[in-house]
Amino acid sequence: MPELLNVKPTRMELLNLKRRITLATKGHELLKDKQDALVMEFFTVYDEALRLREELSKEMEAAFEALLNAQLEVGTLRLKEAALSVKPNREIEIKQRNVMGVSVPLIEAESFRRNVQERGYSFVSTGPSVDLVAEKFEEVLDLAVRLAEVEETLKRLAKEIETTKRRVNALEYIIIPRMEATVKFIKQRLDEIERENFFRLKRVKALIEARSQGS
Repeated sequence: MPELLNVKPTRMELLNLKRRITLATKGHELLKDKQDALVMEFFTVYDEALRLREELSKEMEAAFEALLNAQLEVGTLRLKEAALSVKPNREIEIKQRNVMGVSVPLIEAESFRRNVQERGYSFVSTGPSVDLVAEKFEEVLDLAVRLAEVEETLKRLAKEIETTKRRVNALEYIIIPRMEATVKFIKQRLDEIERENFFRLKRVKALIEARSQGS
């Protein structure tokens, strides 16, 4: 039997508890709906994360293959010189957006992809292989930023799902059963009091009648 609430067995408390049970039941339904919606959103984002991870893995493989080819063509030293000559890229701004009541990151950044002139390294000491390396790693950066946003969203959704689940379970298995058990106890106690009062009145009536007959 669930633990009872520490309240007085009065009709006022009984009415109050019934109202609380109604509110808690509605709250449980709303939280359950929220939990279901969060789970659906989680798996939608999860599918996106899997797609991006797979795409990023392929792009990284292609980028390192291009890097190896460039090293063979222009040499490691010239490749390092070209890398050090690259101009800083655009800034990344991290904002927040709301998904099912959960604050998740929104990364705003222009594409990392640039043309040859924007990169800043010398055309003379490099070649098409270096351009290809730059292009491939710019694609990798674009995907990495997108994946970072999606994976952080997944973490926050998972945390919110767990929090909502705990609240749903607390209402379903602890709070509502305790209130219902307390309502049952109060009803039983009020019935007992009513029966006791009935028999007390009956005894008083019998005593009054007995005295009136004896006088």
